[in-house]
Amino acid sequence: MEKVKRIRLNQEYRNKVANKIEERLQQEDTVEKERYLQLREQMQPNQDKAWKLMYEIGRENYPQSDIDMAWHLQKKYENVNTIAPDSCFHVAYESVRTEDKTNYNGDVIEKKGQPMEIEEHFDFKINGSIETGSNARSRGHDFGYAYFRDELKAQPECNPDINILMHDKDSNNPYQRKITEANDKHLGFNHSGRENATSYQKEWDSKYSMDLIGREYCRDRQLMTSKENYDQLIFWKSQKSAFVMAHENWVKSIMAQMKEVKLGLKGYKYLDEALELSTELGLDIKDVEIVQTNSTGLTIFNPKNLADRIKGMKNVKKQTTQEKILARMEYERQASQLN
Repeated sequence: MEKVKRIRLNQEYRNKVANKIEERLQQEDTVEKERYLQLREQMQPNQDKAWKLMYEIGRENYPQSDIDMAWHLQKKYENVNTIAPDSCFHVAYESVRTEDKTNYNGDVIEKKGQPMEIEEHFDFKINGSIETGSNARSRGHDFGYAYFRDELKAQPECNPDINILMHDKDSNNPYQRKITEANDKHLGFNHSGRENATSYQKEWDSKYSMDLIGREYCRDRQLMTSKENYDQLIFWKSQKSAFVMAHENWVKSIMAQMKEVKLGLKGYKYLDEALELSTELGLDIKDVEIVQTNSTGLTIFNPKNLADRIKGMKNVKKQTTQEKILARMEYERQASQLN
């Protein structure tokens, strides 16, 4: 009986096996992935609810009759330029100081009990800040990458996970810059989407814009509201941040597994060893997927042992229907406390 010749595992095959395994890992239902998907599903309703409140606050500070008059005067006189649509806002409520405020010399400049304003910046654009703090105005694109992940994944030149994959690298490296530029172009960030049939940024931002009176957009005006309204907007912003973090945690869980996979593949000499690893991981990859699409093994690299090690790194317990209901009830309970 003729002995079947084993196929040697060269670098090309290693890369193909690793890519196939990564594809399968991204399809698995894990707790990290479930958290990401749940928060993404909630993003649009949260955004719309927060915007409805923000619009009401805007009109309380700038009544529609004043807006109409401002537009009338601006259209009538060439030297009047006082109104424009906006999507980001400084919002504040009145409070009292709970302790003395001192300068760098230790001198009290504002006493405890004096009135003060608590302020936060809220940006409803797709690439608006997700950080908290009165001057938080970063314009990172992580939310857009996370929300439109599927759309970006479908583009061969894009990668919505790029900032997570390269988190420990110089952000100005050529490869990351090339990918982020492709991402931004596809989503329409920085007006680069004009070449596309669809600009995701334009479609998103156009739904969250209102006319306000002021010279330089949100920089020279502050909208006053109640603490209750302010807290609801803070909750919305925190949910955006939690969603971005869920995306990061999911991708990092896959990265950790792939680090072990790639380390193990380096120790294999033959393709059947790599395919045995995929089988032990519960991932059905055939040699035809690898071959036709284009020494010394430590105990840890034994396909079964390595597979057990990698499977132990993932949180594969998918939420039951009851757990999903309880999670949703807890979310609604937190939200109701702010209503």
